[in-house]
Amino acid sequence: MLTRSNILIGISVAILTISLWAFMNRPEQEPRWPPRIQGFSFSPMRAGDDPVRSIYPSEEEIDADLALLSGTTHAIRTYTVDGVQGRIPELAERHDINVALGAWIDARLDRNEEEIQRLLKILARPRNIVRVLVGNEAALRNDVPLEQLFTYLDRVRRATDIPVSTAEPWHVWVKNPELAEHVDYLAVHMLPYWEGIHVDRAVDYVVERIDELKTLFPGKPIVIAEVGWPSNGRTRVAAVASMSHEATFLRRFLDRAEKEGYIYYVMEAFDQPWKRSTEGAVGAYWGVYDVERRVKFPFVEPIVPIPRWYILAGISVLIAAIVLAVLFIDSRTLRKRGRSFLALIAYASATAGVWIVYDYLHQYLTLTTIIVGILLFCGMVGVILVLLTEAHEWAEAIWITGRRRSIEPVLDCPDADLPFVSIHVPAYNEPPEMLKQTLDALAALDYPRFEVIVIDNNTKDPDIWRPVEAHCRELGPRFRFFHEDPLAGFKAGALNFALRQTAPEARVIGVIDSDYRVNPQWLRALAPHFRGDAFALVQAPQDYRDEHESLFKFMCYAEYRGFFYIGMITRNERNAIIQHGTMTLVLKKVLEGVGGWSEWCITEDAELGLRIFEEGYQGTYIPQSFGKGVMPDSFQDYRKQRFRWAYGAVQILRRHFRHIFGLRRSRLTWGQRYHFLAGWLPWITDGLNLIFNLGAIAWSMAMITNPRKIDSPLMELSLLPLAFFAFKAAKMLYLYRTRVNATLRQTAAAALAGLALSHTIAKAVITGFFTSGLPFFRTPKWSRKNAFFQTLGSAWQEACLALVLWGSAVGVHLSKPVRDPDLNLWIVVLLVQSLPYCCAVVVAFISSLGKPTAAVSSGKTEEKARAATFQQGDETLKS
Repeated sequence: MLTRSNILIGISVAILTISLWAFMNRPEQEPRWPPRIQGFSFSPMRAGDDPVRSIYPSEEEIDADLALLSGTTHAIRTYTVDGVQGRIPELAERHDINVALGAWIDARLDRNEEEIQRLLKILARPRNIVRVLVGNEAALRNDVPLEQLFTYLDRVRRATDIPVSTAEPWHVWVKNPELAEHVDYLAVHMLPYWEGIHVDRAVDYVVERIDELKTLFPGKPIVIAEVGWPSNGRTRVAAVASMSHEATFLRRFLDRAEKEGYIYYVMEAFDQPWKRSTEGAVGAYWGVYDVERRVKFPFVEPIVPIPRWYILAGISVLIAAIVLAVLFIDSRTLRKRGRSFLALIAYASATAGVWIVYDYLHQYLTLTTIIVGILLFCGMVGVILVLLTEAHEWAEAIWITGRRRSIEPVLDCPDADLPFVSIHVPAYNEPPEMLKQTLDALAALDYPRFEVIVIDNNTKDPDIWRPVEAHCRELGPRFRFFHEDPLAGFKAGALNFALRQTAPEARVIGVIDSDYRVNPQWLRALAPHFRGDAFALVQAPQDYRDEHESLFKFMCYAEYRGFFYIGMITRNERNAIIQHGTMTLVLKKVLEGVGGWSEWCITEDAELGLRIFEEGYQGTYIPQSFGKGVMPDSFQDYRKQRFRWAYGAVQILRRHFRHIFGLRRSRLTWGQRYHFLAGWLPWITDGLNLIFNLGAIAWSMAMITNPRKIDSPLMELSLLPLAFFAFKAAKMLYLYRTRVNATLRQTAAAALAGLALSHTIAKAVITGFFTSGLPFFRTPKWSRKNAFFQTLGSAWQEACLALVLWGSAVGVHLSKPVRDPDLNLWIVVLLVQSLPYCCAVVVAFISSLGKPTAAVSSGKTEEKARAATFQQGDETLKS
């Protein structure tokens, strides 16, 4: 809805967003890059080259690289004389560039011998070779014993007058001082990033280490053979790998090196994507030039973290504005506070999404990373969509000016105007005494015109259904009992049978489950809504009477209420309620007109409600309890019930996909389409979350088995699921306390029970997308079967997944000795992702206890207090 207020809110948050981008990208002036530096580490590999697989650049490409560096550096430092790289000194001479010539030493002794011989042959005509390096971090890697390395060094020193050394990090020289006796100078690697030093302290750190080496090795010349900073990769302790930090470090170092009189080689001239296989992702990004030979950062101008940040800011604002316009389409009852809340969420989500995509695209992409990136992008979009729908429900549950549609019962209707109601009670293998109590409550209804049809389908044992048949006879002619065996279609088949037996004068069909004890005022309060043809469907919430029996049922009771006293109320505002198969009233002619109950769907009630809305009819929801049933007796049954609901939701989505998305004729409003999709999204997200967890385990296993090559996911990708989890937790806590009026203990119980069902819902959703014929599962009542090990064992899958996630977190922690924020955050993600599985084990254990616990059934005082608390919640909803 385009109003002045909405426009001002959007503009205000857009200005805030742009200001945040600007603040994070403030320009910083650093010392200028000198016209010519002393030296570059030079590896001429281009995109697609890989020395590990013996794929090298051509001589022409190397010559082009040297031509590019000509005039910018006095010298280059090489690492091997293998193949075409042995021609580098000759090619460099053409461009007036000196060479510190390197020979590669590793564990292959035969190859080492060949490398030394090639080196000596090149040194026979020195020309522009000013230094020699035999080995690069060979001692650090323990490729050869030190004695073997000494042999190589002494041999080369005897063969040439050019200064000879081997290149090692500073700490290797400190640890092995005898190495200095076999070199003419110390070739030292100073890479403070690898040591986790913050960029603001990095140059001072280099100076301190050089001073330390000067003290330990007086009179020995020191050459900094590598000094640099990566422009991309994972944060390492306090060292952030970024373009701006690379520029900052190098410009500061070059200024300080000139003052200190250092001889150095900047690590390195060109990015080397092939190094990802040996050094992890960060290995590809040490170049001053990227792999396409473009300068990566400014040499003179101020340094900006994201040079063209204003483009990204504009894109994020545009995306957020579009999202906000959609959220504001029907916001006439939403207060300014609620609209401002949605604006903040929309702009924050858009900004995060743009930043993540930008950061990911600034990697060197391979086919694998492209595929992973597409999957991650789809996952990110899904998470943001669910986040936005959750935020929308939050706003509409709290910050509204008033209800669009009444949620009050009608209590002043004359008896003459009340419609005839036919109440249908389907039953299958139900405990006779429980069903008798249900029928007795119906017999006590304060309503002039109704009938009750009990349809028992497929119960085999006559001792179960015959007592109910006899009880119906005792209750009088209003009660009719049918036993049909066989009868196809499960509960829907039974209800369709009852519809065919309905009295001709009946105008309204009511359905209740066999375990429900209705309030005498149920029909008198709800049936008056059918006096005209305004409503085809009237729904009251499901409620339960056995929450005090055990801690398990107390938790289930708290979890159920969130849907009935938050979600259903917001859905009712746009005529998009979910019909559920008890405490529901349907106009008979509408029920018959849409074809009755669907026997192909295991959630026939919700499917019927959607078909009614597709025909353009109205429904309403009255959030007051008019009847109470009993909850599942065990965690197994609780899981099976939720599996059926989620599986049925996917069945409905698949069958009605074209109607919902406007591909087939339907009278659904866009508000109804939104609420049905928004209601299914969290369950679909649970399914995707299971896939994410399996991927996270596989990724972690790869990190553990190959810690040098496989890094943890990008920090922002880890932050997204954590932020989503925190948002949902905050929303639940806030809404349960304010809208359901639940205590902190009730809220915690609801959260525990809800999380425990995540894996069940995930399996149901995934199964629902690939199958279509799972049978209806009846939730047993009064079963009293609660074997300890059987109930606890029902959560074995969740227990295994939790253990694997914990093991992954521990393994990742142990395999990566250096702590960094990305890694720590990934460990947190693994632990947080294990929470639903842990909750399932806990709830299964609580369910297995069976007997009431002192914490819950501590007497009538506690029970009355809880009832009063929830009653206050009902009164709050009315107001």
